[in-house]
Order: sequence, then structure tokens, then C-alpha cells
Amino acid sequence: MLKQSPQPSSTKSAIVGAAFLMATSAIGPGFLTQTTVFTQQLTASFGFVILISVLLDIGAQMNIWRVIAVTEKRAQLIANELLPGMGYFLAALIVLGGFAFNIGNIGGSGLGLQVMTGLDPTYGSIFSCIVALIIFWYKEVGKAIDGFTKILGLLMIALTLYIVFKAAPPIGTAIYRSFIPEQFSALAIVTLVGGTVGGYISFAGGHRLLDAGIKGEQALPEVNKSAVSGIVITSIMRFLLFLCVLGVINQGLIINPNNPPASVFQLAAGNLGYRFFGVVMWAAAITSVVGAAYTSVSFIKTFHPWLEKNEKWIISFFIITSTLAYQLIGNPVKILVTVGALNGLILPIALAIILLAATKKKLIKTYKHPLWLSIAGWMVVIAMSWMSGLTLYKWISNF
Repeated sequence: MLKQSPQPSSTKSAIVGAAFLMATSAIGPGFLTQTTVFTQQLTASFGFVILISVLLDIGAQMNIWRVIAVTEKRAQLIANELLPGMGYFLAALIVLGGFAFNIGNIGGSGLGLQVMTGLDPTYGSIFSCIVALIIFWYKEVGKAIDGFTKILGLLMIALTLYIVFKAAPPIGTAIYRSFIPEQFSALAIVTLVGGTVGGYISFAGGHRLLDAGIKGEQALPEVNKSAVSGIVITSIMRFLLFLCVLGVINQGLIINPNNPPASVFQLAAGNLGYRFFGVVMWAAAITSVVGAAYTSVSFIKTFHPWLEKNEKWIISFFIITSTLAYQLIGNPVKILVTVGALNGLILPIALAIILLAATKKKLIKTYKHPLWLSIAGWMVVIAMSWMSGLTLYKWISNF
């Protein structure tokens, strides 16, 4: 049940927790590899890509979270009110994408434990599955999710900061090129935006705030704070990892293409750095498992009272099935590549729905959505639609 009148302490916890849930949902195995590969390609100029993507991320996320808060409805219900059946379509996209990427997250958690302890990834993924189930079956699941994501989020940042120190990157150059780049990549920007606020990720914190009872026009200052904080946390991790890779490249060291982020940690800080990568990989993967399961199920539980009543069982089924799929497939890379276009498509569709909802008086009542936010939101919709269209065209051409 939603808490209608949360106490100040629980409100503060939920605001921070929603930010970390969104951030740690974004920071998964793909996030680590993406950042490493793009830094290799663009070197110090990748800082500019991060900066532009942050602005687009904030534009997308603030639109989504604010409208969810004002309407006091989850995104699928907003979509159904705009066009009957649209909410079911959006929910199907979110759940399908969340499930596919969760297979990769489960696999990443197994690989992380292997690096840390030498444990076979199969057993590591099963152990991670059990950890995720325990969190959701804890009596106060909201507090458990908030605390878990905050602790592991801060741990990832702390360990990556240590690797930055060991890698000794040219920080001055990185900052300079973040504003005056030598190279530019539109594909990198769209990939980062899709990886940060695409698919289920952009709704993770917004739905969490609803569950905590933080809603209505009067809650917008808290919603804004949480939305921006989530992007800032994600961007700090992205920028630190960027500095790690830049430091290694600057030393003339060769990054192993088979596992680029692990190679960066090892080259920067030896065996200890490699172990640290295991911790970061596991933390990134397991928090993404939690975020994907929680958000995906939040998109279907409102369609029938039975679904909401049995939410924990459905989440458990989602996690266990993802784990079994990983055991059967072994390597989730093919699935992740196949549904990559789907994840890119979800953001423009979902964001367009939200932006249209912001113009409907029956949904927002007396609330007036800021013009600058609407403009920023439609810019993201156009850019992501264009790049997703190109991706689908290439996929169909190669089929």
C-alpha cells in the first residue's frame, strides 16, 4: 500500500533512495563496457559527450518524473488514459526489455563474483539471485531497496575513485576537452542517453516515489531534487570511469578488448584493482537486477488487483526466470544485442506519451508544465527516434 503521509525522515530516505535506485539501475555491466569503449575511441573528448548527455538525461528524466508525480499515476496508466491500449503496449516493451537485460545483469553478477572470489559464474549468478530475492521478501521492502542501492552505489564510486588515483589521468586535459572537444560522436551521445534513461530505467525512481507516497504538485521540489540527483550520481560514476580509462591510455598501456573495464582496473592497480573491479561489477549488476525487477513489475501490477496482491511472487518469478535463462543461454551477449534497438525505442515512445500527457488538463488539472522542459523533452524524442530508426533500418537490411 502507498504511504499517504510519509514522515520527514522517511520522505528524505525515499528521495535519496529513488535517486540511487535509478542511478544503480543505469550503472550495469553494459554501462561499464560502454564508457570504456567510447573513451578509447574519443579519448579526452568523451568528457564533452558525457556533459551533453547529462543535459539530455535531465531533460528526459525531469519530464517523466514530474508528470508521474502530478498525475499521481504510473506511466502505463497515463498512457492508457491518452489512448486506450497504449499502456499495455508500453508495459510490454518495458517488461520485455527489462527481462532481456536482466539476463545480462544476472550474468554480470556471476562474472563479478568470479573475479572477486574465483567462484564459477553459474554459482555466482545463483547466489546473486538469492540475494535479490531476500531484498524483495524483506518485511519493509522499500527501505531494503533504498538502503541496498545507496550502500552499493557509494561503494562503486569509492572503489572507482581509488582506481582514478592509481591511473593518474590528465585531469586538466579531461576538463578542457569536456568543453572544447577535438572529436564528436552523435552515436555516443544517443547511446549514453539510452543507457542512462532508456527502457525501464527512467521510470525506476519515479515509480519508487509514488510507492513512498511522494506525489502531487506540492511534492515537485522533492521530485526535482531526486530526479537530478539520480542523473548526477550516474554521471559521477561515468566521469570517474572515464578518467580511469583516460589515465591508462595516457600511459600507453593496451586495454584487453575481451573485457575492457576489467583490464582498465587491472592495468591501473594490478591484482588489487582487478579484485576491485569484481566488486564494482557485482554491485553494478545486482543493483540493476533489483531495479529491473522492481520497475518492470511496477508496470503490470496496476492492471489487476491479483497482480498487485502478489507483487512479491511476480518479482521473484521475474528474477528466477532471468537466472534460469542465463543458465540455459550461458552467454547473454546475443540477447543484449538483439534487444538493443528495443531499448532505444522505448525512451522516445514513453517520453512522447509523457509530454502529451503534460498538455491534457484531465490528467494534470491546474498544473502548468514548464515550456523549457517540454522543448528539452521533444529534442530527446527526436534525437532518439532518429538514431533508433537508423538502428532498426540497419538491422532489417542485414536480416
